Amino acid sequence: MKILVIRFSSMGDIIYTTPVVRCIKKQVRNAEVHFLTKPIFKYIYDNNPYLDKLLLLKGSLSETIADIKAEKYDHIVDLHSNLRTSIIKLRTGVKSTTYNKQRFKKWLSLKFKLKTIEPIHLVDRYLKAAAPLGVVNDGLPIDYYVKQQHNLSDLLPASHQKFVAFIIGATHFTKRMPNEKVISICQQLDLPVVLLGGKDVKANAEEIAKALGPKAYDACGVTSLDESVFLVSHAESIIGFDTGLTHIAEAFNKPIASIWGSTVPELLGVQPYKIDKSLVAGVELSCRPCSKFGLAKCPQGHFKCMYDIDEQSIVNFVNN
Repeated sequence: MKILVIRFSSMGDIIYTTPVVRCIKKQVRNAEVHFLTKPIFKYIYDNNPYLDKLLLLKGSLSETIADIKAEKYDHIVDLHSNLRTSIIKLRTGVKSTTYNKQRFKKWLSLKFKLKTIEPIHLVDRYLKAAAPLGVVNDGLPIDYYVKQQHNLSDLLPASHQKFVAFIIGATHFTKRMPNEKVISICQQLDLPVVLLGGKDVKANAEEIAKALGPKAYDACGVTSLDESVFLVSHAESIIGFDTGLTHIAEAFNKPIASIWGSTVPELLGVQPYKIDKSLVAGVELSCRPCSKFGLAKCPQGHFKCMYDIDEQSIVNFVNN
């Protein structure tokens, strides 16, 4: 049976599709599993042993549809559920099942702060779309395969061979903890800290590293994504915001302190998945969540969703 799984974006959402691909490959007899995504996210499935072929979204939807038709699929599992995937399913005529995004319930949760979404993880929500194929959750974590093996000594100084990884990057401002709170948490940790993130948080990292002195090593904008994932896989524990690298870290079953500001994991279903030790840090506020994906600034101006987070709970979790 030839099966196409579709999810175009983003990093965090795609990493949670890996259990679906694995379960289909292992549970559907003679399954040939392909995956369709945007070119910028192809790295997530590099070296994945459960995937037979990776298809990349072309410049025009017609080109992509032509590629899909040429493969002669028996079934499409649509985990994106948007206009483009609807057109793909209509124009290819392939039998399909689709992930339910629960758009109206999410709108009610954001607009009226109603708890209309059951706290079911995104992996389990995705797997419902594959259930008609006879697929069930195998209870295993997400999958991520580092492209190549690196040496810690090549990436980090001798002082940081045993460390806590603090992922300070996140696309939107309201997902990032203020620098002063990051500094305060790091000062209370027993181990040295490696700061991880992209060039977009380089200025934040420099301010944090300057305040912490030799305790911190700034790897933001210096290491590649593959190197960053390698470092996460070798950390003693991880602290991170609602961002892709934090979710990828779940593949390595390390203790994770997941920090949430304007967004909430229950709405998106992306709380830490199948790891032995985790902490979800956030505060209950009448204005939270204010967004599904984060904003450029706090709509209320006070940013209490980050400033009011209890630092000690995070410190105790990591130190113990």
